[in-house]
Amino acid sequence: MAQPDEEEGVAVAPGHPPANGYLPVPGVAPAGKMNAEPQNGPKASCLALSGVPRDSPAAASGAVGRPQTQLAPEEEIQVRLLPTGPGEETPGPEGTEVPRTALSARRFVVLLIFSLYSLVNSFQWIQYSIISNVFEGFYGVSSLHIDWLSMVYMLAYVPLIFPATWLLDTRGLRLTALLGSGLNCLGAWVKCGSVQQHLFWVTMLGQSLCSVAQVFILGLPSRIASVWFGPKEVSTACATAVLGNQLGTAVGFLLPPVLVPNTQNNTDLLAHHISTMFYGTSAVATLLFILTIIAFKEKPPYPPSEAQAAIQDSCPEKYSYKRSIWNLFKNIPFVLLLITYGIMTGVFYSVSTLLNQIILTYYKGEEVNAGRIGLTLVVAGMVGSILCGLWLDYTKTYKQTTLIVYILSFFGMVIFTFTLDLRYILIVFVTGGVLGFFMTGYLPLGFEFAVEITYPESEGTSSGLLNAAAQIFGILFTLAQGKLTSEYSPKAGNIFLCVWMFVGIILTALIKSDLRRHNINVGIANGDIKAVPVDSPTDQESKTVMMSRQSESAI
Repeated sequence: MAQPDEEEGVAVAPGHPPANGYLPVPGVAPAGKMNAEPQNGPKASCLALSGVPRDSPAAASGAVGRPQTQLAPEEEIQVRLLPTGPGEETPGPEGTEVPRTALSARRFVVLLIFSLYSLVNSFQWIQYSIISNVFEGFYGVSSLHIDWLSMVYMLAYVPLIFPATWLLDTRGLRLTALLGSGLNCLGAWVKCGSVQQHLFWVTMLGQSLCSVAQVFILGLPSRIASVWFGPKEVSTACATAVLGNQLGTAVGFLLPPVLVPNTQNNTDLLAHHISTMFYGTSAVATLLFILTIIAFKEKPPYPPSEAQAAIQDSCPEKYSYKRSIWNLFKNIPFVLLLITYGIMTGVFYSVSTLLNQIILTYYKGEEVNAGRIGLTLVVAGMVGSILCGLWLDYTKTYKQTTLIVYILSFFGMVIFTFTLDLRYILIVFVTGGVLGFFMTGYLPLGFEFAVEITYPESEGTSSGLLNAAAQIFGILFTLAQGKLTSEYSPKAGNIFLCVWMFVGIILTALIKSDLRRHNINVGIANGDIKAVPVDSPTDQESKTVMMSRQSESAI
């Protein structure tokens, strides 16, 4: 149970019922020894049903009717109070009311800072690709070299995701955020020293540092949303956090063609423009790193939801990162989502990386418009992300929404593919916007759906695995589409992606929807307490009391 650090516990007087509708779990501790640990205390309290299977009806119906059993002192365990009906407060010392859950105003500051440094990291990912012909001429390298400045983001993520998610789960949100923001800042400054034609390796080094920073960034949106935001705003918060990354891509499509115009005949002027872009990025990244140090906190004083309270009340010594990973890979719906999310996001990465080459094939000399088309794609996707987040918070129809958006993304890709060669660039703006609205809008859907079907596993771990799948598919799709584009045509490369998206639709339809986190919040609000089986890292030796799983019916 969440309490302020300075408060020591709660005592329930013998012969008196607990206040505010909270009921001590019987058969665990005598009435006068009911303790509540503060949220930030050294031990989170654990709740058990001794010897009763969690899926047994007796666990639910017989618990209240059983007489309380006096335990030996060495057998006494700490328990938390569970609500018997709607209510958000528990009795504190001297009759004061201590909220079990509460929302902190700082959550908006944390979300804003994260979104902004995620924006800068995403900007640095795409800043080379959208003017690839300019950097090819400046450094005297091939288009594949420039493509690798984008693909290094995807390549670095795959081997580093497991240590990064382990760090997030064991060392916390703040340290992970500091590493992401700090490495992003360092990489930006390294690139400032690469503005000479023979220093391509320096710009690759700086981009590699930014790609490592990305590993500590992409997995945080769902974690920040769950740890800081309430159940009625968690999906919108996650969508907003993802929005920062999307906005960075949008700015990356828009600014580089403006800041670095194609002046190949004047190398000194071109170097000056590149330097302006690099130094401006470094200044912003440095400011955001300082703000992260000052304002980014680990977690709020009280958990924002009952689902978070249940996780924080579990026994930390029971947690196993390896077991959590294993639990996720045993979860068939999550494995299917892992593949489908990887396909969809990999397609987005590939199209974003090769967009300049695709557009210039049909519209020569339109570097600026290629950037604007990319901007249109991402801005439309930002709108889609927010609308999808609001829709999920309102309806909780994760499976249905994910499937519909996937299907519409497929049709958007088909239309984009077969209208590219009509020689009307305005049509490309429209079809690119439609494609971006659904394809980019899918990104937060995948994060939130994964958290729901894998609760109570770590949000950082599930999000990290989703992003790892996205990077793997992104590398494969970029190489394959790039090869097809250069040897045949952009249409051939896009058709290749359409086929994979159709496979993703079929796999999405097979995902079984089991909204575990939502059911915890709804179950506690309704006071429907019973024991159910849950595979979780905190469930290795003891049987943990959970809420009934009112599973959403699968379609």
